[in-house]
Amino acid sequence: MIAIITGDIINSEMHQASEWLSVLKTTFSKWGNSPQEWEIYRGDEFQIRIEPQKALWAALEIKAIIRSFKNLDVRMAIGVGTETFKGETVSESNGTAYHRSGRIFETLKEDKLNLAIATGDTQEDESLNLILKMALDFMDQWTSVSAEIVAIVLANPQLTQQEIASQLNIQQSAVSQRQKRARLDLVQELLNYYPKALKRIKL
Repeated sequence: MIAIITGDIINSEMHQASEWLSVLKTTFSKWGNSPQEWEIYRGDEFQIRIEPQKALWAALEIKAIIRSFKNLDVRMAIGVGTETFKGETVSESNGTAYHRSGRIFETLKEDKLNLAIATGDTQEDESLNLILKMALDFMDQWTSVSAEIVAIVLANPQLTQQEIASQLNIQQSAVSQRQKRARLDLVQELLNYYPKALKRIKL
């Protein structure tokens, strides 16, 4: 079983690609090598092959990183399933994970959604997507400073608030306030819930 994240950057024309592209590539490289495990194509579209258990964490980390840039956001579809053919690049590979990711990605814009998941288990998909839709209600409103805090925490979960404060050259109380505004507690609850849902899925 694998997961495929298909995504594109919203409002990419509002920033020089050099501003966000290198940060995105550095993040993607944590999950494997390009182009076997990830690819960026047509300037602002991408695809990542990742373990199902890491897929939602990765998607939320990508969202936080991109929303750290003013006026930018990202649209992503997670497909969980099989891989029946592994090509030299992610885009050449095939299987149910790829099909599910691609199909749900095509519906996101029309549905005005920035994140959804398809696993083939209708009941669990319905529950997960409802939870994601409610989480997007605040995640889509992250300011750049709120998103930056979430990105740091997801990339380095072991860091204390004081260590983050030192890194950003702000007070520890400011870190605490930004985490509250970003609803980091709910983000972490969502990430704790996701693996439990995956275990129930009849893949």
